[in-house]
Amino acid sequence: MGHGQQEKVATSLPGAVTEAVGASLAPVDAELERRYPGDPGTRQPVHTVYVPGDAFAADTVRAWGDRALAALDEHAPDAASFAAVLGLTDELAGPVYDRVRAKLEREPVEDLRVDFEDGYGPRPDAEEDATAARAARLIAEAYEKGTAAPYMGIRMKCMEAPVRDRGIRTLDIFLTGLMEAGGLPEGLVLTLPKVTYARQVTAMVRLLEEFEKARGLAPGRIGFEIQIETSQAILATDGTATVARMIQAAEGRATGLHYGTFDYSACLGVSAAYQSSDHPAADHAKAIMQVAAAGTGVRLSDGSTNVLPVGPTEKVHDAWRLHYGLTRRALARAYYQGWDMHPAHIPTRYAAVFAFYREGFEQAAARLSRYAGHASGDVMDEPATAKALSGYLLRGLDCGALTPTEVTRESGLTRHELEGFARPRRGDLTASGQ
Repeated sequence: MGHGQQEKVATSLPGAVTEAVGASLAPVDAELERRYPGDPGTRQPVHTVYVPGDAFAADTVRAWGDRALAALDEHAPDAASFAAVLGLTDELAGPVYDRVRAKLEREPVEDLRVDFEDGYGPRPDAEEDATAARAARLIAEAYEKGTAAPYMGIRMKCMEAPVRDRGIRTLDIFLTGLMEAGGLPEGLVLTLPKVTYARQVTAMVRLLEEFEKARGLAPGRIGFEIQIETSQAILATDGTATVARMIQAAEGRATGLHYGTFDYSACLGVSAAYQSSDHPAADHAKAIMQVAAAGTGVRLSDGSTNVLPVGPTEKVHDAWRLHYGLTRRALARAYYQGWDMHPAHIPTRYAAVFAFYREGFEQAAARLSRYAGHASGDVMDEPATAKALSGYLLRGLDCGALTPTEVTRESGLTRHELEGFARPRRGDLTASGQ
């Protein structure tokens, strides 16, 4: 065949066959779109800080930042000493340390939950009523003044019979207080703990529906996180993955799955000394959570460590190394969020996050640049890999590990272009790859 001559194309199947296949799969197409909408494209915080309801104050966010800075000043006053504790390379030491201090001064807490569950405990009803109303007032004022964390909300008591009514009342008082103060903030997050049955999630959905109706809110306005703290939340009595049922029972309102390190470990009989987020039991639970949440738009959060960085410098350094290692381990396993229980945990949270994104961003940017330009390289990337690379860069931008200038310089792509690769249409991931 001569150069430029058009290839003859022949087919055997009549068009009606393709139409019939499409018609038969139309319900599946609709189901995929409904159940697996993909990542919502919003910012995911790198951590969640839990503060007991009675300890929450107007200056809590700033106070945590100041205490974290004081811990750095006392136990690692410069980049070299901090890097020596954590094993950071010379190349990373300065940029990470400088960014940690800047973050603690600018935005020390990314997500704060006022706790009315284990961290608060049982109280007289009048006391919890007042505390819930106060939390609503303080959070509303913080958003109005610009001093709020990007995300804030409460963890209510669970749906189990002994505390159910109390949890519902606290939720009602808190949400009503926000509405009376001007409306629900965009960064509002609610956490439902100790979920064991999908019907408890359904009950939460019905509660929020009724609140939305009562206050004239758009249907579906209020979402919530599901905390995975029991074995029943992972495996049902019939052997199926309960957590997958819970996501569907949320009817699109589930925003996250949070692993509860210590309640889950205790539920399985793990001795207190071995209760940790890197225990095999934790890895199993989180792997089930990860598969159940994949593609649904529900984000994942790891748990916490209860080893606090307090006391003499040697002890603080040991706790920092543990926390840094656990955080880096979670990041490598695609758990981009975790809990922090003490202000002195925050420096190593941000150090781990910033190091994770800074040490790999030049390579990720270069690979994505080659992919976008259809250039050859030593790695053959596909649409799914481009999605992962762009998601990595976007998360680095969101938390402050990377700047828009350096990402655009290395990748040649704007944030808008990165978002296009991070959230492709469903067919784009399979059209040219496997």
